[in-house]
Amino acid sequence: MKKVALFLLLLVTALGVYSQQDQPYQQPKLVVGIVVDQMRYDYLTRFWNDFGDGGFKRLINEGFLSKNHHYNYIPTVTAPGHTSIYTGTTPAVHGILGNNWYDKFAKQRVYCADDADYPDFGTEGTGGKAPTRLLTTTITDQLRLHYQFNSKVIGVAIKDRGAIFPVGHTANAAYWFEGGSTGNWITSSYYVDRMPDWVNEFNASSKVEAYKKTWNTLNPIDEYEESGSDSNNYEELFVGEKDSGFPHKIGKYFTENDEFDVISETPFGNSITTDFSIEAIIQEQLGIDEIPDFISISYSSTDKIGHRYGVNSIEVQDTYLRLDLELERLLNFLDKNIGYGEYTIFLTADHAAMHVPSFLKDSKIPAGHIEGSVIAQELFKELESRFGMNIIEAINYNEIYLDREALRELEKKGMTSSQVRQGVAEIIYDIDNIEKVYTSDQLRNMGASDGFDRMVFKGYNPKRSGDIFFIQSPGFVDDDPKGSSHSSAMIYDTHVPLIFYGQGIKNGFTSKRTEVTDIAPTLAVLLGIGMPNGTTGTPIEDLLED
Repeated sequence: MKKVALFLLLLVTALGVYSQQDQPYQQPKLVVGIVVDQMRYDYLTRFWNDFGDGGFKRLINEGFLSKNHHYNYIPTVTAPGHTSIYTGTTPAVHGILGNNWYDKFAKQRVYCADDADYPDFGTEGTGGKAPTRLLTTTITDQLRLHYQFNSKVIGVAIKDRGAIFPVGHTANAAYWFEGGSTGNWITSSYYVDRMPDWVNEFNASSKVEAYKKTWNTLNPIDEYEESGSDSNNYEELFVGEKDSGFPHKIGKYFTENDEFDVISETPFGNSITTDFSIEAIIQEQLGIDEIPDFISISYSSTDKIGHRYGVNSIEVQDTYLRLDLELERLLNFLDKNIGYGEYTIFLTADHAAMHVPSFLKDSKIPAGHIEGSVIAQELFKELESRFGMNIIEAINYNEIYLDREALRELEKKGMTSSQVRQGVAEIIYDIDNIEKVYTSDQLRNMGASDGFDRMVFKGYNPKRSGDIFFIQSPGFVDDDPKGSSHSSAMIYDTHVPLIFYGQGIKNGFTSKRTEVTDIAPTLAVLLGIGMPNGTTGTPIEDLLED
């Protein structure tokens, strides 16, 4: 009997040791997903010497850096970018084709996050926002499902789409910045029955008012040697400004620039995002127990500033030096309130950006601005000549939607829809600075592919996408002639940073190609939960602790 008792004691002890030491995973108390809107990978290297030790450098030196991280579809814009990060798949599957797209059944252009059935809280406006157009689950949905909805999930961003799509269908809340005359953070009745008291109190405070101040450089301006001249013809002005150079007197031009909206076009938009995110962690009691919680934070102001001033501007450099301080502030808060080593962070971007085409052209690099209206005029003229009618119903990004009634009329004349689509494609291809053209027929039958073909295929959803797709030549863009732009398949729009840091993450780096769709399945393995139901990416094994 004594031997049996001793055996049982040893067995229980052994099982106890196993349960404590040999678990297949160890979850963080809190996951913090950070998306920096419009961040190029080379901002890390370009500004490295000017960063402090507590922000980007800390994340990279103590975490894991993917040096060759890319988007694998088009268009490379905000809504599908955020969605693909958190779903582990591309627009072909999750259905968020762009910030806007043309609904060929309703015959109208739709905004990705609009839903009038769910009015917003905290605003006097009549709009409503929700993730109802998203076709798949997110990693945040999977976390909620795994823990029987006891995990808390919160999304924060200046842009509504940057707050909504990361947190999926089941989040506790998503908050975004209204700007305008209120400077309020708002949410949707999709998530809550009323605005939480703590949000009302935050909005009633003077925090946002404090950022209505002049934007000058953080450091002496002659130290910004990694950027171009301060005032030049490649930059847009705020209304009321006489030139684009520092200082930018935000308070002086406040009313003319849509009031609190102007703050989101300065680095102070990132500061108020950090303020609100920290308050959300405190008030929602995230990361206080052993059930993992999740907060998604999108720094949207970097995109607005990039669009206004361009990749090579001092404004962009100053924004990233200030963002470095915001990351340090956030990390210090997490260390104190969640615990060093008790949380996991990933940081990436929803897309990158190209240099201002006129700057490239002036630097003797092939580039230019394509006038969309000119392309449309040329196209309509040729279509009238070839088919006897204008058969285009809508153009969205690089997609063309053909008129179904017109197609039926042409079919009566002996032309198949496929022949018509091919004819339109041939016309587009003859336009200057168009690199490649695809028809929906080609994409439906494409199968395995690589390069641009693969990117177009992964952005194509048969029920929502158009009939014709085209790609501009490198360096050419159909957008405002000043400031930077994005949306293309070119590497300057696809190459973004990916940093993992904290609980469960190895220290190191990889130069192997990783893709945006790999982030969500990596988080699933880290957390020991199911992958989002549309996942097409694969976990990045190199960064996970054994």
